[in-house]
Amino acid sequence: MTVKTVPALALALAAAMLSTACSSEQSDAGSAPSSSSASPGKGGCAYVDSGQEAAKPVQKPPAEPTEKGDVPVDIATNFGDLSATLDGKTAPCAVNSFLSLARQGWYDDTSCHRITSDSRGFHVLQCGDPTGTGTGDPGYRFAEEVDADTSYEPGTIAMAKTTQPDTTGAQLFIVYDTTQLPAQYTVLGTLTPAGLAVAKKAAAAAVKGKPDGYDGPPATAVTVTGVTRG
Repeated sequence: MTVKTVPALALALAAAMLSTACSSEQSDAGSAPSSSSASPGKGGCAYVDSGQEAAKPVQKPPAEPTEKGDVPVDIATNFGDLSATLDGKTAPCAVNSFLSLARQGWYDDTSCHRITSDSRGFHVLQCGDPTGTGTGDPGYRFAEEVDADTSYEPGTIAMAKTTQPDTTGAQLFIVYDTTQLPAQYTVLGTLTPAGLAVAKKAAAAAVKGKPDGYDGPPATAVTVTGVTRG
């Protein structure tokens, strides 16, 4: 979820908007980015219980990532395939989780529940919740894999999180146009040019007739029908 300048307040609100819902946690949108404590060491990735029941029955990923390089994938939608390359080198724990969930059918036939469109520079499509509400959780969480140089150019696929650190789960957002966000969200991968074209097409339909600054459900449904390795 960077060309235009966005006021500090708008940037903080943008960060809050990309949080997955969790009423028991307070916003830390203005705090420093999370550390990359999820990166595998001797103990591998730490996938810990979230305290919520999984929205769809799934198993936790293996602690040791099976992929630590580039992984081509196709995220099929009703607008076409969002072809992408996952970054297993920079975000091995996030990629490991995503691939595990994809194999278990977590993302199959799920609606993207949120679209944002703001001329000040905030354009993302948020997906990955089987409930379609933004509250769905896989039953586990893990730490963000970010650093001070993490950025969100058009075509970026990044992981959503709650407003507290170390709370990445299964939801993700696709940056389809210029967007400014603090370096708090793990970059899962990058769309190919063809994939970005599909994302823009879906986003155009999703915000048709909506006012500038819109944040809410898509005007035209955007549905992920499945995920396969490219």
